[in-house]
Amino acid sequence: MDLTDTQAAVSVVAALAILAGLAGVVVPGLPALPLCWGGVLVWAIFGGAGPARWAVLAAATVVAAGATVVKYLWPGRNLKRTGVPTSSLLAGGLLGLVGFFVIPVVGLLLGFVGGVWGAERLRLGSNQLAWPATVQALKAAGLSMLVEFLAGLVIAALWVAGLLLT
Repeated sequence: MDLTDTQAAVSVVAALAILAGLAGVVVPGLPALPLCWGGVLVWAIFGGAGPARWAVLAAATVVAAGATVVKYLWPGRNLKRTGVPTSSLLAGGLLGLVGFFVIPVVGLLLGFVGGVWGAERLRLGSNQLAWPATVQALKAAGLSMLVEFLAGLVIAALWVAGLLLT
């Protein structure tokens, strides 16, 4: 495998984008899967890796699109099944957004938990009844992050395989 300086630079940029995407699963503000997919896109367009690069890009596109759908539908279905209303999730999302700007790094999580708990506390009238819904919302958020991270790892593995095989 003989890389030119341009191909090496493109591969480094792609690797950095994929790593940033994987970090974006836990760092608020970084779009995880779009960064991973974008790294593969840059490599496919500018890397000069041969025709197999398009197959790698197509596979990465399928994984990114599928994971984006799954990361919203699967946790959402679990929350609906446990009885957590959409209004509580919206309250959590809004307070999470506020928390993101008020308390860097952990504010998103604290705001989300506080918002879901507060909405459920108002709806149900009891701390003991509000807490199980909050726990379910946290589990759903964790499941969503897990799906996104695993998809990012699959995209990274596809890219590495494409890099080694082309």
